[in-house]
Amino acid sequence: MASRTSSLKFFSLLIFSIAIVQMATAGDPDIITDFIAPPNRTVDGNFFTYTGFRVLVGGGPPPTTFTVLKATLAEFPALNGQSVSYAVLQFPSGTTNPPHTHPRSAELLFLVDGTLEVGFVDTKNNLFTQTLQAGDLFVFPKGLAHFQFNADSQNPALAISAFGSANAGTVSIPSTLFTTGIDDNVLAISFKTDVATIQKLKAGLSAKP
Repeated sequence: MASRTSSLKFFSLLIFSIAIVQMATAGDPDIITDFIAPPNRTVDGNFFTYTGFRVLVGGGPPPTTFTVLKATLAEFPALNGQSVSYAVLQFPSGTTNPPHTHPRSAELLFLVDGTLEVGFVDTKNNLFTQTLQAGDLFVFPKGLAHFQFNADSQNPALAISAFGSANAGTVSIPSTLFTTGIDDNVLAISFKTDVATIQKLKAGLSAKP
């Protein structure tokens, strides 16, 4: 009986491990080389090194607005074909990462410091929320609208997000709706409000902080 139980546990662990591997490789098209080197460039250790996050440990002043530092294909070309990318999210007190989506990847967020209110909405319009403490992980499923908010009026928060794509993409819902030129009447009808309200929202988003 014990042998059978051990076998079942091993089989379950094996299936779980395979599932994790499938998730890790599902983001971007597979490549048939070890990595994708840029043309006409000598590849050495520098190509596989990204230094853009050094500012986080350099002792500089903290940001006063919500700030994202990214290591995606655009910033780190060595990620091409590797199906991974990274972002560091800095939340001063009372700031938010507005509702947005990542069309090409789920997001796995690790809260390093502080607290965060997070949530996402599924395709059935169910809202899932959580208050994260430092050390917590939270997953935002691929393509679903989600947000993060530092409700602490005194302390900042710091989070790290991992993605299963070198270019997960970000679609900001407020910016997409109100800064891309969608007709005021279309938005007013969609939100069951008037054009004047839509114009105020557009003006607010267009104004520099």
